[in-house]
Amino acid sequence: MPRKKISLVGGGQIGGILALIAAQKELGDITIVDLPQLEDPMKGKALDLMALRPHDGYDVNISGSGDYAAITGSDLVIITAGLARKPGMTREDLLEINLKIIESVAKQIKQHAPDAFVILTTNPLDAIVYAFHKYSGFSKQQVVGMAGSLDSGRFKAFIAMETGLSVQDVSGMVMGGHGPAMIPLIRTASVGGIPLVDLLTTEQIDAIVKRTQQAGTEIVKLLGNGSAFYSPAAAVIEMAEAYIKDKKRVIPCAALCEGEYDIDGYFVGVPCIIGSGGVEKVIEFDLTPEEQSQLEKTIEAVKKTVEETGI
Repeated sequence: MPRKKISLVGGGQIGGILALIAAQKELGDITIVDLPQLEDPMKGKALDLMALRPHDGYDVNISGSGDYAAITGSDLVIITAGLARKPGMTREDLLEINLKIIESVAKQIKQHAPDAFVILTTNPLDAIVYAFHKYSGFSKQQVVGMAGSLDSGRFKAFIAMETGLSVQDVSGMVMGGHGPAMIPLIRTASVGGIPLVDLLTTEQIDAIVKRTQQAGTEIVKLLGNGSAFYSPAAAVIEMAEAYIKDKKRVIPCAALCEGEYDIDGYFVGVPCIIGSGGVEKVIEFDLTPEEQSQLEKTIEAVKKTVEETGI
């Protein structure tokens, strides 16, 4: 049985970590594509990864290119291309330049890999996924943004850090836009099935919520140049593996809502079933009045950014 073909558009820090983890998990053969002037560095990165394989026995092929024709026939395309945040910048500050990049990328993917499942990480995430969907004309099942998976991972990490308990036993979910108005859902949070409210004080929980909402900004400030790359790559791989292996994972992702949660026509973080059909379903469940109010606020923030795209 032939291996799946995975193409990574953007060979920066997230792209490099993606290639490494995808190879380690043997998810498929990997192509790293970037600008024509970066073809040699992409080939160098791919060759370095190829030389790593004997140490752990990864039987996949990894190549680099500066030509989008290299993505032809891809089953999965992951887009990390775009300008990263710097200290003092919001995700929305990146909109104008990254919108132009995504328009170009969408045309290339539509030409060379029209049947691929596409995962985007480029900020401002919710608006950029919306733009890619419009530019490409791809179905809503084919296009998704990595946000809720990352935000939920950060939420769970902070819970584990605060409780001192294993992250393996932590459950929790974040919905909404990928920004400060995101909604860490406290009532979904538990450790080993024990509700978080029975393990931590209200003050501790409030601090975790605020840290989750500002997690990306905290990392940007600490790094001083650029933004997070290890955790975003791992979050993407979680989604990619669910698609490639038809795992039917329930993962919060930036998916197109068409009436779900009273949202119509926007991409926003909601729980989705990810399997071989891509975004197979948006799962709806009843929100409390407070959660619904928070969701309406985050949707307003998403709508504002989407309107600024002019699409």
